[in-house]
Amino acid sequence: MASNSRPADPERPRERLLAHGAGVLTSPELLAIVLRTGTRGCGAVALGHRLIERFGGLRGLLSAEARALLAIDGLGAAKTCELLAISELNRRALEEELRSGHALDQPQRVKSYCLSVLAPRRVEHCMALYLDTQYRLIAGEDIARGTLSQASVYPREIVKAALRHHAAALILAHNHPSGVAEPSTADLALTRHLKQALALVDIRLLDHLIVAGDMAISLAERGQV
Repeated sequence: MASNSRPADPERPRERLLAHGAGVLTSPELLAIVLRTGTRGCGAVALGHRLIERFGGLRGLLSAEARALLAIDGLGAAKTCELLAISELNRRALEEELRSGHALDQPQRVKSYCLSVLAPRRVEHCMALYLDTQYRLIAGEDIARGTLSQASVYPREIVKAALRHHAAALILAHNHPSGVAEPSTADLALTRHLKQALALVDIRLLDHLIVAGDMAISLAERGQV
């Protein structure tokens, strides 16, 4: 008796994923599964290629704002929402890991989390990660939003927030929209002042991360905290 089933088309990402796992697919093919359809004259896989090239890679695509995505031919509201949802789910998964593990034992995860939050920002933002006695994440909060060149950060306000969260330690992070990762004189001065202020209430400043482009620089790793 002849079977009605047909072998999976090697050009069809969904069938290949189910047959062999997601790892065998290229990034444009994985995007094609999310997008489902392309545009006239441009299939879903080709659209995936275009998006990756347009945003300079997957990180750029998944950190893009809604306005930038909606401006792309072939991305309507539905596809834009799907890409934004994937980005937010990734951020929440990273946050989940930090809540259940020890931040000091997973510096790359801390960097990945800060990149997911800060890399898309077009103006300078500063955030604090408040940690418990086991260095697990209690909360992550924006504490300042500035211009393209600076953000006003007040150590006293950070100390007050840390006490409100009953934090035992803290990681500071901010972005450089210019793409220059090197810490400024003001960055180093803030780190010193904040460390001193936190020490007065027996809270440790574990690190100060600077996010620039797809990089996250740790001042602790440089011995500057």
